[in-house]
Amino acid sequence: MTQQSLEPRTTADDAGEGTRVPAGRSWLDRYFHISRRGSTVARELRGGVTTFMAMAYILLLNPLILSGKDAAGDTLGQKALITATAFAAAFTTLLMGFFGKVPLALAAGLSVSGVLSSQVAPAMTWPQAMGMCVMYGVVIMLLVVTGLREMIMNAIPLALKHAITMGIGLFVALIGFYKAGFVHQGKATPVTLGPTGELAGWPVLLFALTLLAIFMLQARGVPGAILIGIVGGTVLAVFLNAAGAVDPKQWASGAPELHGSAVSMPDFSIFGKVEFGGWGEVGAMTVGMIVFTLVLAGFFDAMATIIGVGTEAELADEQGRMPGLSKALFIDGAGGAIGGVAGASGQTVFVESATGVGEGARTGLSSVVTGLFFAACLFFTPLTAIVPGEVAAAALVVIGAMMMMNARHVDWADRATAIPVFLTVVIMPFTYSITAGVAAGVISYVAIKVAQSKAREIGAFMWGLTAIFLVYYALNPIESWMGVH
Repeated sequence: MTQQSLEPRTTADDAGEGTRVPAGRSWLDRYFHISRRGSTVARELRGGVTTFMAMAYILLLNPLILSGKDAAGDTLGQKALITATAFAAAFTTLLMGFFGKVPLALAAGLSVSGVLSSQVAPAMTWPQAMGMCVMYGVVIMLLVVTGLREMIMNAIPLALKHAITMGIGLFVALIGFYKAGFVHQGKATPVTLGPTGELAGWPVLLFALTLLAIFMLQARGVPGAILIGIVGGTVLAVFLNAAGAVDPKQWASGAPELHGSAVSMPDFSIFGKVEFGGWGEVGAMTVGMIVFTLVLAGFFDAMATIIGVGTEAELADEQGRMPGLSKALFIDGAGGAIGGVAGASGQTVFVESATGVGEGARTGLSSVVTGLFFAACLFFTPLTAIVPGEVAAAALVVIGAMMMMNARHVDWADRATAIPVFLTVVIMPFTYSITAGVAAGVISYVAIKVAQSKAREIGAFMWGLTAIFLVYYALNPIESWMGVH
């Protein structure tokens, strides 16, 4: 990261108080505090473009994850999903830029999308699933307003926070492997390599090559490695398809070719299709657990990401306080509701925002630039749709690998820590459920503390979570005993 010499700041910066701004500065400078934070308009523009390039892959991955059928057998449609993903990212990032005034960009959270696709939609309709997304966003906003969000973050042991991130990483990686056809459900074994124990067809081989290329680029520290790998894989896919080397039916998301013009009007057909209620067959307990799971999926990374990127931008002090933190947290929470209304799943702050900070971004102007680029993508949906699902899936595995790097923070020699972390991490992908993994980690953590005669170290919140998760695991026997089924 390029080191910048910044002037002293106080939390009064964003309120426009405390530091006198020299006369003659432009309204842009005064509104975003560009000079006050030691930046320039050029740096902010460059940082905004860099951040967009680093996270543009979400326009491909989010539609891939949300491409499944709901309980009624309906799908959302690729073009509509690309439009929804671009719109929600643009809207929330512009909000962060104009009102949060910090260099943070938002887009669909892969963990939230994974929960919607694997756990929520199969039990209800997509409009109802998006309704759940709106509900979780409202819960997050209430937690921010009441100050409970930070209290909860402090109550959960740090090791379990890392475990949740790692578990979601493996969960996302498994989705990528499965979507690419690299992993199949076997006949003699639960899973297998390819459909018969070996890779079949050019598309899955292209997935493997794209994945390897991205890892090689990352190892060399190439900026935008994920996007470069996806573009390279797509170019190769287009060449193979044009040469007739691949049967068009082998492509999971359709042949990689452009149909008509590269520019088209956005497809807002799923915008606003949100339903609240009609969950009779699912049950109130299940609805509550789904909302709780979505809150968990979108909760833990956001604050750490906001503080982490803010520290990189030298906006945060030693206690992690930074100008506009409460606004940033609130907008991040609002992203859940906005994404649900748009049909794109919950929006959250992306760690890729750090790439823009590395280019010198220090203010919300860079986020405005990033948001405008996402808005422009609304009109290039046909071009985005060329990318094969197998190529896009490689990025899911890469993101999973990046999230697994939190393992370095875990004390594996301490069984009281290692066992809950292990259970959290492995149960998420093995059960295809984030809730099941978190539940196992919390219950085992409390049980081990009790066994070590350290029950006093367990806070009230952790005891409450344990009670909820015990009911979660025992729900079916309890319902049977009560005669519900």
